[in-house]
Amino acid sequence: MRVVIGEDQMLMREGLRLVLEQAGFTIAGVAEDAAELVHRARELQPDLVLADIRMPPDHTDDGLRAVLRLRAERPELPVIVLSQHMQRRYASELLESGERSVGYLLKQRIADLDTFVGDMHRVVDGGTVLDPVVVAAMIDRPRPGDPLAGLTGRQREVLALMAEGRSNAAIAERLHLAEKSVVRHASHVYAQLGIEESRQGHRRVLAVVQYLSR
Repeated sequence: MRVVIGEDQMLMREGLRLVLEQAGFTIAGVAEDAAELVHRARELQPDLVLADIRMPPDHTDDGLRAVLRLRAERPELPVIVLSQHMQRRYASELLESGERSVGYLLKQRIADLDTFVGDMHRVVDGGTVLDPVVVAAMIDRPRPGDPLAGLTGRQREVLALMAEGRSNAAIAERLHLAEKSVVRHASHVYAQLGIEESRQGHRRVLAVVQYLSR
């Protein structure tokens, strides 16, 4: 798998290169700022773009803007953005950039290399991946009169795993439930939150995250 890395901090950039090469990835190119990231991705046509949200020139959300520009040009391009801190709106913007193959992860996720590599493969295979910390912050955000309060503990677990981008089968395995039980819990979640039910992975993640980001 060929990867382009967008990261302005040298230690982080070279660390990513090292661990990914050791995990069997080919680093097709690296970029130190947002403009270079766009150029490299266009030129090299990688299988995956992995980028820090905060990149030069402004060190705000330039990396995310570059990724969104690339997705506008090539909607099927698999992308993962990395962030030092959780921002709900970044997750929403990224999910809205296309039908599939997106990931939003916190940088500390890289420390668990097996999980991180698995997330990369899921995105390249067309999946949607959200960091569990981001999902937990969304679900646990207190809001008066929120329908989330009406969910059972098990339904909240299912909601969190749905928002992370996991399939019904994966949720069933994680929670040691029958898949039909997961489908039933998911239906209750949709009904309680008043969102449209969808069995298509990315669309259901988008629906859930849009709700949680309100």
